[in-house]
Amino acid sequence: MLYLLASCIALLLGPLFYRFLSTENGLRKGLDGFIFVSLGGLVLLHILPELLEHGGFLAIIFVIVGMWGPTASEKLFHRYSEVTHKFTLFLGVAGLLLHTITDGGAMVLAQQDNTSILLALGIILHRLPVGLAIWWLVKPQVGSRWAMAVLAAMMILTGAGYFAGEQMLTQLSLDNTVYLQAFVTGSILHVVLHQPHAHDSSSNSNTVHPEKYEYHAGIGSLLGIGLLCVLLMMDSGGGHEHHHHDHSTEQLLDWMLTLAPVLLLSYAVAGLRFKLGLSPQSKHLGKRWLQRLAGPEALIITAFLLGPLVALFQLIGLLIIGALLTFSKVEPTDPHLSIPTSPLRFGFAHIIDRSAPWVLLSLILANLIGHPSVPLENPIIQVAVLMVLFLPMRFCNLGGAVLALSLAYSGWSMPAVMLALIAAPIFNLAQLKLMNLTQRVVVIGIIIASLALTAALQPEWHIMISMPESINIISLLILAGLFAASLLRLGPRKFLARIMLLKPTAHSHDSHDHGHKQH
Repeated sequence: MLYLLASCIALLLGPLFYRFLSTENGLRKGLDGFIFVSLGGLVLLHILPELLEHGGFLAIIFVIVGMWGPTASEKLFHRYSEVTHKFTLFLGVAGLLLHTITDGGAMVLAQQDNTSILLALGIILHRLPVGLAIWWLVKPQVGSRWAMAVLAAMMILTGAGYFAGEQMLTQLSLDNTVYLQAFVTGSILHVVLHQPHAHDSSSNSNTVHPEKYEYHAGIGSLLGIGLLCVLLMMDSGGGHEHHHHDHSTEQLLDWMLTLAPVLLLSYAVAGLRFKLGLSPQSKHLGKRWLQRLAGPEALIITAFLLGPLVALFQLIGLLIIGALLTFSKVEPTDPHLSIPTSPLRFGFAHIIDRSAPWVLLSLILANLIGHPSVPLENPIIQVAVLMVLFLPMRFCNLGGAVLALSLAYSGWSMPAVMLALIAAPIFNLAQLKLMNLTQRVVVIGIIIASLALTAALQPEWHIMISMPESINIISLLILAGLFAASLLRLGPRKFLARIMLLKPTAHSHDSHDHGHKQH
């Protein structure tokens, strides 16, 4: 009973925090950053793996429909975009309400003698960002009375889950409602990513002190990351019901420890090649394509973590594609319009700003689509899924390399790994639009030929060098500090602006549209 009371109090803290933190533009931005990261992280690292465990790959489809469906409908029916957004908000809130019932049931489990207290603490703590998010999402749209009504409903449903017994919890279990919960989970992600009042406040404040307020948003997002880390650590100690999350979190941590020292070396190589004159603003188109496709710092990751033979296959494929595009005078997307003069700042600030979101996304994506419950063992299906994934995104070369090694470690086929290495930086709608039909056909033909050659020769991957655990931990801490500095410089929304390329304009996202043009 004490756990139930504590969870309800945690929900009620949301309006209090909102009241005190949204009175000034900087604090409002900090609150936006905290909710953006903590709620989004809870969905990606906590809810989605659970949905995959119960619903398999089809659950991802429902999440994508829930996330991008409102965006597509707003573009098709521009006059009704406001109605669509409010309906999506309703779905997102409904999803959070449904989730609170399972929270109530989980607290019954947490009271059992053989269950760690960390499970209960994790449930209570993760209600803090949920309560904040409800007020943050609902109050600006329909007023404080409706926001309080939603919080009251959450407390009632938590109590229902707590007292209902096994029969009601069985009816509302993930096995029975997994696809509904997947759909509304996508709706939650949509309303978090496209929250209109957050953009309006940011655009108003940015006219005065943009850097100052982005700094506030960065601090809020770092606090959100801290809360996520605490929740994940508690989750891993929460008993048999959370065994999958423990495995998933440990796998992600292992990948990050293995990757960290090599990624730091890649950033150092980026600074060195800049010092030697290989700049993104080079007048020579071939040099610009070399940097867009390979860096060449992305080859460092492949060579050290997948082996020199795989790196050789990657280099040959990229050289052929780069030579073709240079000869055809096709310009790369995402030009670097402003770069620092210092090689150190170029490698460890500028390149990090551009690559860190893709590195993190690649790790999370591989952790999801490489999940044991997602049956993607057929190499052709793996390749098809990746090609669909790449089309709306503009991966950087480092992000593609990280995705490739994460997929290799998850047991994916070599053609799928090679596709991530050679196609991720180029196979996207933005780049394909800059080519004519013949150029597109030839580029796709080269990619398919590379995959066919890889399937025929089946080059084996292996880790070239294994660092001591202490070096890996120190490297990961340094890398986390560099990524945190980037987050503070840019703020969470600008940090992720490259990834979220399909934002609707109907939400008054003028500032983001301009941002995309700059990139």
